[in-house]
Amino acid sequence: MSELVSTRIRTTAAKLGLPHLAESLNQYDGRADEAKMGYLDFLDLVLAEELAIRDDRRFRQGLRLSKLPHHKTLDEYDFAFQSELDPRKIKDLATLAFVEAKANAALLGPPGVGKTHIAVALSVAACRAGFSVYFTTLDDMVRQLKVAEAAGRLNSKLRTYLRPGVLVVDEVGYQPLERAEANLVFQVISKRYEKGSIILTSNKTFSEWGQVFGDEVLATAILDRLPHHCDVVSINGPSYRLKNRLAAIERDTNVA
Repeated sequence: MSELVSTRIRTTAAKLGLPHLAESLNQYDGRADEAKMGYLDFLDLVLAEELAIRDDRRFRQGLRLSKLPHHKTLDEYDFAFQSELDPRKIKDLATLAFVEAKANAALLGPPGVGKTHIAVALSVAACRAGFSVYFTTLDDMVRQLKVAEAAGRLNSKLRTYLRPGVLVVDEVGYQPLERAEANLVFQVISKRYEKGSIILTSNKTFSEWGQVFGDEVLATAILDRLPHHCDVVSINGPSYRLKNRLAAIERDTNVA
């Protein structure tokens, strides 16, 4: 390939927003010569590489905007430790069919069983598939909405929780809400109904949500929408955190 043609391709690639092609042209040219590629095979190679680079860039940007607390995957989840949890239920969720259908997923169980890990893993998979994701605890979401409401910016702040394709609401039920706070949660869930997915984690069963939201009528209204299109997974096994804490105590005892 002549220097003139190389320069022209790099210039055109930069104008088209294909920086990887501009940077890797000589490498592509060498691979094409080595494999004796035809013109269409060479074009296929370049386009596939550019698409992979662009998808990876979008994925990393999606993770950054998601506010996820970590980026753990299902491969890192110890299903053997939670022997009562059927891995097939989680793997079915990981196909993201519920996200495609704008439905919801609820992970219920006591503290420490890995609910947040699974919610994050599903979120990472959703980011990789091109869905926008936003993570929040229920407590933080309510606090942010209350501040916005007091400042007259509630509708603007609501969009933070309505815009993403997947909203993750962690730690539902750890702190009871006042009625006004529960009403803010209802607005989010009601406006997202059949328009976007929610993944939530809770240490309370749905039958206990009247205590969480401080008002049976509001709890019923929320439950009328949230579980309507919802995959519910109950995890009732032992605590990972307690297991790790006991292991650390045992190690310290042995050292002593």
